[in-house]
Amino acid sequence: MQRLDTGQADFDQRLEQLTAWQETLDRAVTETVTAILADVAGRGDPAVLEYTSRFDRLQAGSVAELEVPRRRLAAALERIDSRHREALEYAADRIRRYHGHQFQSSWQYHDEEGNLLGQQITPLERAGIYVPGGKASYPSSVLMNALPARVAGVDEIVMVVPAPGGELNDLVLAAAAIAEVDRVFTIGGAQAVAALAYGTATIPRVDKIVGPGNIYVATAKRQVFGRVGIDMVAGPSEILVICDGSTDPDWVAMDLFSQAEHDENAQSLLLCPDPDYLDRVQASIDRLLPGMERAGIIGASLAGRGAMIRTRDLAEAVAVSNRLAPEHLELSVQDPESLLPLVRHAGAIFMGPYTSEALGDYCAGPNHVLPTSRSARFSSPLGVYDFQKRSSVIMCSERGVQELGRTASTLARGEALTAHARSAELRLRGHQPD
Repeated sequence: MQRLDTGQADFDQRLEQLTAWQETLDRAVTETVTAILADVAGRGDPAVLEYTSRFDRLQAGSVAELEVPRRRLAAALERIDSRHREALEYAADRIRRYHGHQFQSSWQYHDEEGNLLGQQITPLERAGIYVPGGKASYPSSVLMNALPARVAGVDEIVMVVPAPGGELNDLVLAAAAIAEVDRVFTIGGAQAVAALAYGTATIPRVDKIVGPGNIYVATAKRQVFGRVGIDMVAGPSEILVICDGSTDPDWVAMDLFSQAEHDENAQSLLLCPDPDYLDRVQASIDRLLPGMERAGIIGASLAGRGAMIRTRDLAEAVAVSNRLAPEHLELSVQDPESLLPLVRHAGAIFMGPYTSEALGDYCAGPNHVLPTSRSARFSSPLGVYDFQKRSSVIMCSERGVQELGRTASTLARGEALTAHARSAELRLRGHQPD
């Protein structure tokens, strides 16, 4: 890992170079995705079948054959071993309870003139969830994306998951059963995003698409945004750990590994005022890395985008963190509550030495779908609010419209929008027609 020091004259420049992430838009990928989206939008089910056969080596006579029956989800839940089932149900219960606190209800009030004002909050009618498939399985992704939608009251949740060669993971299907996903289709890639965005004869069009995927999925989500909502277009995973030197260095090394093992572009940063402690963590990294199953990926990530940064004090460490707005921020210090008010930008904040980021990925309760690439400056974790809409409610009384009408008329005529002004004036007592 690189070693930086905030006291270095070129620190700002080196930090920017290290943390800059500009996702390159591969022209070939973009052109391929654009063509797939247009084809699915135009031909529907036949196009979905062709791409599923070509990319996933999965043959079917109709898209209906690619739908997983509810009984198969239930069977998977019964088939997995009890240890996994208990873990999934425990995690689901915590995720469900946490997100229940985010639920927003409609509200109204009357002002002094008797006008009724308020906000009507309604759930989306239909949400689409993309779950990566194949050799890797992500049942946690099913829970994190589906349960907030279920808590929000979404009418129908449609899940797509690729099944290369017909291979489906029982844990993913079991998680879909626990989260009460309504429909599951074994399709993936840009064609799955297109089917959810445009709808086909078999696959219903959704209002919002959430969930992670490869570059083709991310590019497709970017292109269909506006026709449907999306959660985000995420960059590489990130972790920033702030230490005061009191946490076991092995713990911190493994926390850095936990993000670095995602891929070579993931970023792991450690900030601490104590240079001796940084040396101890480096020693732990050197000792533990050879024994990791994904040592090659972790090593490449730490070498290319990882760093240990010495700061003057913990307050400066938080200031550097705020500049970077990390996806995951660990305050691995003895008194994390004292630093929390200083944190302005972070996707999720893990407080104290016992709180590893991995707990948030699976079962703590908060969502693990988090903003990356400094987007925590303006966006938030996936939550119930992403599956609810807000409509303004206005009902004027005869008395109340007198003041509101005169004010609206004045402002409308100031903008030369005469029809607006007259629409308001016609409701005023004593108004003389033009």
